[in-house]
Amino acid sequence: MVAFRNTDASGRTSGLLLRCVLYSLLALGLIIFDKRYDHLGQIRRFLSVAAYPVQLAVASPFEGWDWFRESVTSRQSMRAEQAKLQAELRLANFRLQRYEAVEAESQRLRALRDNTADVAARFVIGDIMDLDLDAFRERVLVDKGARDGVFVGQAVLDSGGVFGQVARVEQVTSEVILLSDAAHAIPVQINRNGLRTIAVGTGDMTRLKLPYLPTSADVVAGDLLVTSGLGGGFPAGYPVGTVAEVRRDPAQSLADVDVRPAAALDRSRELMFVWLKPSAATTADGSTHAADDSPAANAPAAAKPAAKAAPPQSAHPGGNPR
Repeated sequence: MVAFRNTDASGRTSGLLLRCVLYSLLALGLIIFDKRYDHLGQIRRFLSVAAYPVQLAVASPFEGWDWFRESVTSRQSMRAEQAKLQAELRLANFRLQRYEAVEAESQRLRALRDNTADVAARFVIGDIMDLDLDAFRERVLVDKGARDGVFVGQAVLDSGGVFGQVARVEQVTSEVILLSDAAHAIPVQINRNGLRTIAVGTGDMTRLKLPYLPTSADVVAGDLLVTSGLGGGFPAGYPVGTVAEVRRDPAQSLADVDVRPAAALDRSRELMFVWLKPSAATTADGSTHAADDSPAANAPAAAKPAAKAAPPQSAHPGGNPR
């Protein structure tokens, strides 16, 4: 029984070995035949066409997963890139706005400097810190004071023209009264014909009044009003405003004249404190006198009332707050 089983196993082993040798020889012969004559190339092409759907079916899940992962990654990258670009755009816009603000400020400061080129011995530019605007007071607080040489009655300008004058001085700040304050008056003259008068505030930053002109006065809408220089408080020839409307009532002796201020009373942020040159300081009678450009020398002249320029018992002090 044992000998029979050994014989049967030896026979199967010999058969397998024989088939392996035959298949090897067959494969070797096919390789040599294909190498020499390439007759099996067409068969391989046909077989590749038949196998392509299987290959596609096997590779599709992996390719689909790779596409999905790449798509998600690309979308996330695009979103991150978009967020980064938006942040950079916001920063660029913020910087651009700041550059525009700096440019506008530079233009305003150049305009202030050019306005005082001929008459100012010295000037200091200050920034408005606070506003005090109500029906009875129109004043602003500026960050320049006694330590900068500012004195009471000093002329204050902006890039458009006369803004007001100093009403009170502290060590590091000063209070400036606006032209439009109801307690303020300034000697002016009509640029077209030289007619002198007094412009007073109305409590409205968009309107001044010329209350002392008779109905026969030569004044028309559009006339430019400039400082007359009388009293020495303000340099002569600076724009004060433009006549907006003239109303004449035959029953009244005085004309009703509205003036639009030249200064941007409601918009200016930088103001200029001016020290006049000796040739620009003018007495009440219109003559010039020598004066140095120190605050002590300018303060008395700026504080003098222009009594001769104002109508009797009606005019306010020339260029000074009442």
